[in-house]
Amino acid sequence: MEENKKAPAPKRLRKPNILVRMLALAVTTALVLGALALVVYRDQVNLSVLKRWLDLQSLQTSDTGEAVPFTHAGGDKLSVAYLNSGVVTVSAAGAHYYGLDGVSLADRVLSMENPVLSASRTTAVAYDAGNQSLFAFRNGEEYFSLSLSGGADLLSARPNDSGWLAVTAQQSGYKGAVTVYDSHGSQVIQISLSTVFAVDAAVSPDGQSVAVITMGQTGGDFFSRLLFYPVNQEEPSAQVELGSLTVLDMDYEDELLWVLCEDRLLTITPDGQTVQTFLLTPSYLKGCTLEGEGFALLLTGRYRSGGADRALIVDREAQAIQTITLTGQVLDYAACGEYFALLSGSRLALFNGQLEQFASLEDPQGARKVDLAPNGSALLANDQQAWLFIPQA
Repeated sequence: MEENKKAPAPKRLRKPNILVRMLALAVTTALVLGALALVVYRDQVNLSVLKRWLDLQSLQTSDTGEAVPFTHAGGDKLSVAYLNSGVVTVSAAGAHYYGLDGVSLADRVLSMENPVLSASRTTAVAYDAGNQSLFAFRNGEEYFSLSLSGGADLLSARPNDSGWLAVTAQQSGYKGAVTVYDSHGSQVIQISLSTVFAVDAAVSPDGQSVAVITMGQTGGDFFSRLLFYPVNQEEPSAQVELGSLTVLDMDYEDELLWVLCEDRLLTITPDGQTVQTFLLTPSYLKGCTLEGEGFALLLTGRYRSGGADRALIVDREAQAIQTITLTGQVLDYAACGEYFALLSGSRLALFNGQLEQFASLEDPQGARKVDLAPNGSALLANDQQAWLFIPQA
């Protein structure tokens, strides 16, 4: 049975408001002109400056560019990391994830004897070295946790920018094992070693391979070895003999692995064919971050005891391209993207990709920790508070 429907009466068209149309036209014109300006002057427009300006609008800041501090959980052995969605702190009291405004997003309140915070630009991992549990944070939440069984001990956990994770552990029945997890926390591969110890590992930025550091013993002498594994096979595609070197840190960039040892910095291609070396001697290593894009920041001193007196920038070819003389004690340092930072008790200095100091903050309110955002903004923290410093230049 068909239902009879009357055709709807035609709607009366409203006469457009000329003021509204003129305002819309003005906004559209401004957006188009802005886009054209970016295209025409893209070589002269610093997009990081624009990003910092946008951040400045979203946070309440002082005349110096400092945002309002927020209180964090604190604790002994404190570490902090800036993520694109917030701030992560890890200490002997556990792990806490905050928004940039200080709102708590996630936390794990537990006692950690040897708390470790390992972070990429997007992902932070907290774990207690030598124990069994780890917690991974990203996009405003704890997205993954892991609890090893059977007496296994965590040695290392390193995320890449895509959220993939390489976990190194001592497991029953093996001298070492490296497990790779994808961005959803699903296991991709486990590499189990029975003749040598696995001591550290890092996933490539594209998630296609993992670099593994091993240690073994022959004739009473220890040796180190670097192995590259595709994540779809359990046999290495390349290996590099490191001799008696002890590896302290590593970072996997596009087509290059950075390896820090006690007296040198190595840059190694994933095929194992090219190994370049920067020797620290006669200086002594006082600190290092490998988080810069295409460079490493090294702090060195002339004497075995005492603090650093130089900061060195080393490039992908293992060449020192800048030396900065340090006149005071460096409390902390950081690098991200093209930027790096040096924090003392009285001053924060920020440097850009041209190796020039582009911003500074005098009297950083007792900050003892610093981390950097990819746009050059700095996260500062002391034992009780954390806040952003957004350079206004």
